[in-house]
Amino acid sequence: MNLFLLFLAALPGVLISYAIFRADKYEHEPMAPLALCFVLGAAATFPVMEVERRVVSGMEFPQYNLPTTILLSFGVLALTEEVAKFVLLRVVVFPRSFFNEPMDGIVYAVLIAMGFATMENIFYASRFGLQTVLVRSFTAVPAHLAFAIVQGYFAGLARFNTPNQTRLLLRGLGLAVLLHGTYDLLILQGWSRWLVALGTFALYLNLFFLGRLVQEQQERSPFRKHDGGT
Repeated sequence: MNLFLLFLAALPGVLISYAIFRADKYEHEPMAPLALCFVLGAAATFPVMEVERRVVSGMEFPQYNLPTTILLSFGVLALTEEVAKFVLLRVVVFPRSFFNEPMDGIVYAVLIAMGFATMENIFYASRFGLQTVLVRSFTAVPAHLAFAIVQGYFAGLARFNTPNQTRLLLRGLGLAVLLHGTYDLLILQGWSRWLVALGTFALYLNLFFLGRLVQEQQERSPFRKHDGGT
Protein backbone atom coordinates (compact mmCIF):
# COMPACT_ATOMS: atom_id res chain seq x y z
CA MET A 1 0.00 0.00 0.00
CA ASN A 2 1.45 3.37 -1.01
CA LEU A 3 1.80 6.30 1.37
CA PHE A 4 -0.92 8.35 -0.30
CA LEU A 5 -3.49 5.59 0.19
CA LEU A 6 -2.35 5.15 3.78
CA PHE A 7 -2.76 8.89 4.32
CA LEU A 8 -6.28 8.86 2.88
CA ALA A 9 -7.24 5.85 5.00
CA ALA A 10 -6.04 7.52 8.21
CA LEU A 11 -7.23 11.06 7.48
CA PRO A 12 -10.97 10.78 8.40
CA GLY A 13 -10.30 9.26 11.83
CA VAL A 14 -7.59 11.81 12.61
CA LEU A 15 -9.78 14.75 11.55
CA ILE A 16 -12.73 13.52 13.60
CA SER A 17 -10.42 13.01 16.60
CA TYR A 18 -9.20 16.60 16.28
CA ALA A 19 -12.76 17.88 15.91
CA ILE A 20 -13.96 16.16 19.09
CA PHE A 21 -10.86 17.39 20.92
CA ARG A 22 -11.78 20.95 19.92
CA ALA A 23 -15.42 20.36 20.92
CA ASP A 24 -14.25 19.78 24.49
CA LYS A 25 -14.04 23.53 24.86
CA TYR A 26 -14.04 24.06 28.62
CA GLU A 27 -11.16 21.78 29.57
CA HIS A 28 -9.06 20.07 26.92
CA GLU A 29 -7.93 16.57 27.79
CA PRO A 30 -4.21 15.76 28.18
CA MET A 31 -2.62 14.40 25.03
CA ALA A 32 -1.16 11.24 26.57
CA PRO A 33 -4.49 9.52 27.45
CA LEU A 34 -6.02 10.73 24.18
CA ALA A 35 -3.18 9.16 22.20
CA LEU A 36 -3.36 6.01 24.32
CA CYS A 37 -7.07 5.63 23.60
CA PHE A 38 -6.51 6.06 19.87
CA VAL A 39 -3.69 3.51 19.84
CA LEU A 40 -5.60 0.99 21.96
CA GLY A 41 -8.65 1.40 19.75
CA ALA A 42 -6.46 0.68 16.73
CA ALA A 43 -4.89 -2.34 18.44
CA ALA A 44 -8.32 -3.73 19.34
CA THR A 45 -9.10 -4.01 15.63
CA PHE A 46 -6.87 -7.07 15.27
CA PRO A 47 -8.47 -9.40 17.87
CA VAL A 48 -11.95 -8.16 16.95
CA MET A 49 -11.47 -8.89 13.25
CA GLU A 50 -9.99 -12.28 14.09
CA VAL A 51 -13.01 -13.16 16.25
CA GLU A 52 -15.35 -11.98 13.51
CA ARG A 53 -13.44 -13.98 10.90
CA ARG A 54 -13.61 -17.17 12.93
CA VAL A 55 -17.31 -16.77 13.71
CA VAL A 56 -18.26 -15.87 10.16
CA SER A 57 -16.20 -18.72 8.68
CA GLY A 58 -18.31 -21.16 10.66
CA MET A 59 -21.60 -19.73 9.44
CA GLU A 60 -23.47 -20.16 6.19
CA PHE A 61 -24.72 -17.01 4.51
CA PRO A 62 -27.26 -17.77 1.80
CA GLN A 63 -27.91 -14.61 -0.20
CA TYR A 64 -30.82 -12.46 0.96
CA ASN A 65 -31.40 -14.59 4.06
CA LEU A 66 -32.89 -12.16 6.56
CA PRO A 67 -32.34 -14.12 9.83
CA THR A 68 -28.70 -14.76 8.98
CA THR A 69 -28.09 -11.15 7.99
CA ILE A 70 -29.66 -10.00 11.27
CA LEU A 71 -27.45 -12.41 13.20
CA LEU A 72 -24.36 -11.19 11.37
CA SER A 73 -25.24 -7.52 11.82
CA PHE A 74 -26.28 -7.55 15.47
CA GLY A 75 -24.82 -10.69 17.00
CA VAL A 76 -21.41 -10.70 15.33
CA LEU A 77 -20.30 -7.33 13.97
CA ALA A 78 -22.13 -4.85 16.21
CA LEU A 79 -21.81 -6.83 19.44
CA THR A 80 -18.14 -7.76 19.02
CA GLU A 81 -16.97 -4.29 18.02
CA GLU A 82 -19.02 -2.29 20.50
CA VAL A 83 -18.14 -4.58 23.42
CA ALA A 84 -14.44 -4.24 22.59
CA LYS A 85 -14.67 -0.44 22.54
CA PHE A 86 -16.80 -0.46 25.69
CA VAL A 87 -14.22 -2.55 27.59
CA LEU A 88 -11.46 -0.11 26.69
CA LEU A 89 -13.57 2.86 27.76
CA ARG A 90 -14.60 1.19 31.01
CA VAL A 91 -11.18 -0.14 32.01
CA VAL A 92 -8.71 2.40 30.65
CA VAL A 93 -10.64 5.66 31.00
CA PHE A 94 -13.66 5.46 33.28
CA PRO A 95 -11.90 5.09 36.68
CA ARG A 96 -9.16 7.67 35.97
CA SER A 97 -8.89 11.09 37.57
CA PHE A 98 -8.60 12.83 34.19
CA PHE A 99 -12.21 11.78 33.50
CA ASN A 100 -13.48 14.81 35.40
CA GLU A 101 -16.43 16.14 33.38
CA PRO A 102 -19.34 14.54 31.50
CA MET A 103 -17.99 15.58 28.09
CA ASP A 104 -14.90 13.44 28.67
CA GLY A 105 -16.95 10.30 28.13
CA ILE A 106 -17.72 11.35 24.58
CA VAL A 107 -14.17 12.56 23.90
CA TYR A 108 -12.48 9.33 24.97
CA ALA A 109 -15.12 7.08 23.44
CA VAL A 110 -14.64 8.85 20.11
CA LEU A 111 -10.84 8.58 20.31
CA ILE A 112 -11.12 4.82 20.92
CA ALA A 113 -13.61 4.47 18.07
CA MET A 114 -11.49 6.54 15.68
CA GLY A 115 -8.44 4.43 16.43
CA PHE A 116 -10.53 1.36 15.66
CA ALA A 117 -12.06 2.87 12.52
CA THR A 118 -8.70 4.11 11.26
CA MET A 119 -7.01 0.73 11.54
CA GLU A 120 -10.06 -0.92 10.00
CA ASN A 121 -9.88 1.59 7.14
CA ILE A 122 -6.19 0.86 6.59
CA PHE A 123 -6.97 -2.85 6.43
CA TYR A 124 -9.67 -2.31 3.82
CA ALA A 125 -7.39 0.05 1.89
CA SER A 126 -4.71 -2.63 1.66
CA ARG A 127 -7.19 -5.16 0.33
CA PHE A 128 -9.60 -3.16 -1.82
CA GLY A 129 -7.89 0.10 -2.71
CA LEU A 130 -8.86 3.74 -3.16
CA GLN A 131 -12.55 3.46 -4.02
CA THR A 132 -13.34 1.48 -0.87
CA VAL A 133 -11.39 3.95 1.28
CA LEU A 134 -13.31 6.90 -0.16
CA VAL A 135 -16.67 5.23 0.39
CA ARG A 136 -15.82 4.19 3.94
CA SER A 137 -14.58 7.69 4.76
CA PHE A 138 -18.15 8.94 4.40
CA THR A 139 -19.94 5.87 5.78
CA ALA A 140 -18.17 3.46 8.13
CA VAL A 141 -15.92 6.01 9.84
CA PRO A 142 -18.75 8.48 10.62
CA ALA A 143 -20.82 5.49 11.75
CA HIS A 144 -18.22 4.63 14.37
CA LEU A 145 -18.38 8.27 15.47
CA ALA A 146 -22.14 8.01 15.98
CA PHE A 147 -21.90 4.81 18.01
CA ALA A 148 -19.11 6.30 20.13
CA ILE A 149 -21.09 9.44 20.95
CA VAL A 150 -23.88 7.26 22.31
CA GLN A 151 -21.53 5.14 24.45
CA GLY A 152 -19.58 8.19 25.61
CA TYR A 153 -22.70 10.17 26.50
CA PHE A 154 -23.92 7.50 28.88
CA ALA A 155 -20.41 6.95 30.25
CA GLY A 156 -20.32 10.67 31.05
CA LEU A 157 -23.63 10.40 32.87
CA ALA A 158 -22.55 7.26 34.72
CA ARG A 159 -19.23 8.72 35.90
CA PHE A 160 -21.06 11.27 38.03
CA ASN A 161 -24.08 9.18 39.02
CA THR A 162 -22.67 6.47 41.26
CA PRO A 163 -25.97 4.75 42.21
CA ASN A 164 -26.84 4.18 38.55
CA GLN A 165 -23.39 3.64 37.03
CA THR A 166 -23.86 0.09 35.83
CA ARG A 167 -27.33 0.72 34.44
CA LEU A 168 -26.21 3.81 32.53
CA LEU A 169 -23.07 2.14 31.16
CA LEU A 170 -25.02 -0.87 29.95
CA ARG A 171 -27.67 1.38 28.44
CA GLY A 172 -25.00 3.14 26.43
CA LEU A 173 -23.55 -0.16 25.28
CA GLY A 174 -26.95 -1.55 24.38
CA LEU A 175 -27.97 1.49 22.36
CA ALA A 176 -24.62 1.52 20.55
CA VAL A 177 -25.07 -2.14 19.61
CA LEU A 178 -28.63 -1.44 18.46
CA LEU A 179 -27.57 1.50 16.27
CA HIS A 180 -24.56 -0.37 14.91
CA GLY A 181 -26.55 -3.49 14.12
CA THR A 182 -29.33 -1.55 12.43
CA TYR A 183 -26.83 0.34 10.29
CA ASP A 184 -25.00 -2.85 9.31
CA LEU A 185 -28.28 -4.59 8.49
CA LEU A 186 -29.29 -1.83 6.09
CA ILE A 187 -25.85 -1.81 4.47
CA LEU A 188 -25.39 -5.59 4.23
CA GLN A 189 -28.86 -6.62 3.06
CA GLY A 190 -29.00 -7.58 -0.59
CA TRP A 191 -32.58 -6.75 -1.47
CA SER A 192 -32.50 -3.08 -2.32
CA ARG A 193 -29.99 -0.31 -2.97
CA TRP A 194 -32.57 2.07 -1.57
CA LEU A 195 -32.14 0.47 1.83
CA VAL A 196 -28.39 1.08 1.60
CA ALA A 197 -29.13 4.73 0.80
CA LEU A 198 -31.58 4.81 3.71
CA GLY A 199 -28.86 3.51 6.04
CA THR A 200 -26.48 6.26 4.96
CA PHE A 201 -29.17 8.95 5.24
CA ALA A 202 -30.19 7.67 8.70
CA LEU A 203 -26.54 7.77 9.79
CA TYR A 204 -26.17 11.46 9.01
CA LEU A 205 -29.58 12.24 10.46
CA ASN A 206 -28.49 10.51 13.67
CA LEU A 207 -25.24 12.47 13.71
CA PHE A 208 -27.24 15.69 13.50
CA PHE A 209 -29.29 14.77 16.55
CA LEU A 210 -26.30 13.28 18.38
CA GLY A 211 -24.68 16.69 18.13
CA ARG A 212 -27.23 17.76 20.72
CA LEU A 213 -25.85 15.17 23.13
CA VAL A 214 -22.41 16.72 22.68
CA GLN A 215 -23.83 20.16 23.41
CA GLU A 216 -25.69 18.82 26.43
CA GLN A 217 -22.51 17.38 27.94
CA GLN A 218 -20.62 20.57 27.19
CA GLU A 219 -23.17 22.50 29.22
CA ARG A 220 -22.77 20.09 32.13
CA SER A 221 -19.07 20.89 32.44
CA PRO A 222 -18.06 22.05 35.94
CA PHE A 223 -15.37 24.14 34.23
CA ARG A 224 -17.86 26.11 32.17
CA LYS A 225 -18.25 28.93 34.68
CA HIS A 226 -14.50 29.51 34.63
CA ASP A 227 -14.49 29.99 30.88
CA GLY A 228 -17.02 32.76 30.52
CA GLY A 229 -20.06 30.50 30.53
CA THR A 230 -23.28 31.52 32.17
